[in-house]
Amino acid sequence: MHVVATAGHVDHGKSTLVRALTGMEPDRLEEERRRGLTIELGYAWTALPSGERVAFVDVPGHERFLGTMLAGVGPVPAVMFVVAADEGWMPQSEEHLVALRTLGVRHGLLAVTRADLADPAPALEDARDRLAEAGLGPMEALAVSGRTGEGLDGLRAALDRLVAALPAPDPHAPVRLWIDRAFSVRGSGTVVTGTLPAGRVEVGDELELDGEPVRVRALESLKEHVESVTGVARVALNLRGRIAPERGRALVTPGAWTTTDLADVRVTMEVGARGPLPARLTAHIGSASVPCEVRSLGAEAEGAAARLRLARPLPLHLGDTLLLRDPGRGHGELRVLARATVLDVRPPELRRRGAARERARGLADASADAASLLRTHLLLREGELVAMGCPPGGRPVAAGWHADPDHWSALSARLPEVVRRYAADHPLEPGMPVEAARHELGLPDRRLVAALVRPPLTVADGRISTTGRAPAGIAGLPAPVARAVRTLLDDLAGAPFQAPEAGRLTELGLGPRELAAAVRAGALLRVAEGVVLAPGADARAAALLARLPQPFTVSQARSALGTSRRVAVPLLEHLDRRGLTERVDEVHRRSV
Repeated sequence: MHVVATAGHVDHGKSTLVRALTGMEPDRLEEERRRGLTIELGYAWTALPSGERVAFVDVPGHERFLGTMLAGVGPVPAVMFVVAADEGWMPQSEEHLVALRTLGVRHGLLAVTRADLADPAPALEDARDRLAEAGLGPMEALAVSGRTGEGLDGLRAALDRLVAALPAPDPHAPVRLWIDRAFSVRGSGTVVTGTLPAGRVEVGDELELDGEPVRVRALESLKEHVESVTGVARVALNLRGRIAPERGRALVTPGAWTTTDLADVRVTMEVGARGPLPARLTAHIGSASVPCEVRSLGAEAEGAAARLRLARPLPLHLGDTLLLRDPGRGHGELRVLARATVLDVRPPELRRRGAARERARGLADASADAASLLRTHLLLREGELVAMGCPPGGRPVAAGWHADPDHWSALSARLPEVVRRYAADHPLEPGMPVEAARHELGLPDRRLVAALVRPPLTVADGRISTTGRAPAGIAGLPAPVARAVRTLLDDLAGAPFQAPEAGRLTELGLGPRELAAAVRAGALLRVAEGVVLAPGADARAAALLARLPQPFTVSQARSALGTSRRVAVPLLEHLDRRGLTERVDEVHRRSV
């Protein structure tokens, strides 16, 4: 299926032409039929000569209903532009043309209607030139009459050629279905309709509407029940959920869009739009029409950067186009003022003086890709990039996180200095806690810190330290600790295996942290918790025990070493671990 919207000035025969092509009545309201004036979106469809089916979204042409026209054209890839032969180009023809150009609609055809009432040639030539000048060409142009049927066969053939040339949408794209109609059906509940531009919707799918889950209970396309449908298509969805849908809301694939009320954009002023943008405008995308505040970030110029604060959040991707309209402009004034191309859906705060201009400079070369986003945000999860419309191309640096390469290199260069400075400030600690390093580097995840560790740094037990470095010895300890260790070593000089009691350690000011620092520095040997000796005492003990009759008992070892059982037992276990002694049985050991 293909979907085409109508466009053109009021009373130029758009609805009449759709009626003649499809045999269906696009005007749904009794008031529309009575007044002969389209005021709401109409829908009709037909089969083309090739067998391809085309659905029409018929839009109002009156200037009072420009917002409704934009809701119909917004999600549609092609347009049938209608101009009456007896009136020619009119004000709403121009406004619709500006809107189409701003929205980026580039595919369509020109139908000059009422060819039975006037010579269509002048209107055909004028309208073709205007469309080409606006960049909506080349378009086929035909003269037709919805009343007499003149030219309808040629128009059907032209529609066939038009839809055959349309780019194929991605069936795997994330769904964003802008709702253009919502109503209730007795026995079924809530039904919404819209134009599905890409992706696939299936019965049973769970989508999101304003962040709330909804389930697709049933699905129709052109009044036919289907189990699944891919874009481009006109669809009607029977929904189950707690949210009351309405026009301008969107059904989206969960996790695939960033719903935001703040976006940084590149503004391109429309030809004829003068002066700076007003501070308050209406933003249009899809079927949504949302008031917004506009803040210029730099000098007013074509392609200038601005920040939009939307009255309600919208699901957006980078690269999306919003049309900016001033609904308060008077009759005959251009109301479509600019195109806003989304550059960031999670823009940084502007807190300090000059931040706006700095942000504008950063956006000057921005593009809708992951690399551009990472230059701004430095670190983003893969899911965040996907939701912003920019799936990453490279591998994550850690745990699904992607980083700007320059920022990651700078972090890697900073970490050793951060660890060195921490070690100098906290000499009694075995290393810098990973959490402290995370905070110092301003990282959002501890796993990023671990990914930055490179030799000679190592991470163990939640701390980062330097490996491969010779022990600093007593000289590397803080002065009070060094003095206490020297006194302790003097005590051990005459009785090398008489490890000091807890009271003596307390008297010297050697608590657990001080002892741990001395052990790491190589100034003391820890054989067990609370049992410390001079460095090399274990090798000296092994040499003395080797002189005993083998095997020997703990008691014999205690006597040979001149120490207590409190020290002998853990010392022997330490020697076992080092391979200097080994157990023979439950009582005896021998030297190795």
